[in-house]
Amino acid sequence: MTEPVPQFPAGFLWGVSTSAFQIEGSPTADGRGPSSWDAFTKEQGRVKDGSNAEVATDHYRRYREDVALMAELGVDAYRFSISWSRVLPDGHGPVNRAGLDFYDRLVDELCAAGIAPAPTLFHWDTPLALEERGGWLERDTAERFAAYASVVAERLADRVPMWITINEPAEVTLLGYGLGEHAPGRQLVFEALPAAHHQLLAHGLGVQALRAAGARRIGIAASHSPVWAAGESDEDRAAAELYDTLTNRLFADPILTGAYPEGLDSLLPGPVAEDLKTISAPLDWYGVNYYNPMLVGAPTPAAASAFGGIEIPSGLPFAVRDIEGYERTDFDWPVVPDGLRELLTTLRERYGDRLPPLYITENGCSYGDAPDPDTGRVE
Repeated sequence: MTEPVPQFPAGFLWGVSTSAFQIEGSPTADGRGPSSWDAFTKEQGRVKDGSNAEVATDHYRRYREDVALMAELGVDAYRFSISWSRVLPDGHGPVNRAGLDFYDRLVDELCAAGIAPAPTLFHWDTPLALEERGGWLERDTAERFAAYASVVAERLADRVPMWITINEPAEVTLLGYGLGEHAPGRQLVFEALPAAHHQLLAHGLGVQALRAAGARRIGIAASHSPVWAAGESDEDRAAAELYDTLTNRLFADPILTGAYPEGLDSLLPGPVAEDLKTISAPLDWYGVNYYNPMLVGAPTPAAASAFGGIEIPSGLPFAVRDIEGYERTDFDWPVVPDGLRELLTTLRERYGDRLPPLYITENGCSYGDAPDPDTGRVE
């Protein structure tokens, strides 16, 4: 007996998603400036096989083909990111018209294909000139971001129905500045916290700039994971609660409630109270990126702490454990579909009517499936 085809409600939006650095290539074409990720991937040992993103999938030159593929797939929306340094090569100053023109053409192509453009203004690739001045550790970067948001919205807001300010500020903070696994490769551990605050401030200032330029339906794409305690002890529960605070609530609470979790204000650069008024500007929707839960317990000498190939430094008040009993992706992440339900339920219980409508802005599993040699397609 054939299983019934699931029916989705009217208005349900199916989309696909990319980021500029991962797909565009053409890193110096038409005046684009370098980004933090350009510099990071050129450092010896950062990429296992020594590859780079100079070509990637060549989207900068082949975007029309890519839009045609999306149309064939039948998607409703395309979430892409705009390369800040393609529009403003130094992160501020004169606009690179040729770079902005590319996104203008891409938006036109999407609209002509009946696909809603959903641009992300920052997906990790900080202009290198700003990174060399401190990047997200500096308040000035948040103010530069707002000016950049204005430039982009003034050109595109008439055709773009949905905007994302920043993608995954937690990953930039924790993996980029805290552990050094992502660009810019800093290993500051808890001294990375200013990067969290300045990204959140950039989000708030960006919302203001977008609305002033006529942009509609503004949100953020935030990574979230259910955090499971590794055991029943008070120590394991406390470790899991701290991890949840640092990876989930540190970023969602300021946006949705206008306050940081208790005790964190004093660790962040000020004026925190005044900044929170900007950070918590009302949103039209809230984006959730979900991949897997996290299993966390108290640190012990016998418990190695690593996840997906990323080593967690010793000396922290928590340890990440492997989740057993599930299929694993090629990133070695556990495949736990019900974690998404758990996460959405937790967000609703935690934030109540402060939570705006939700979009799942990222979700899925990473596998290195190669094209079929006969058809050239990934089946």
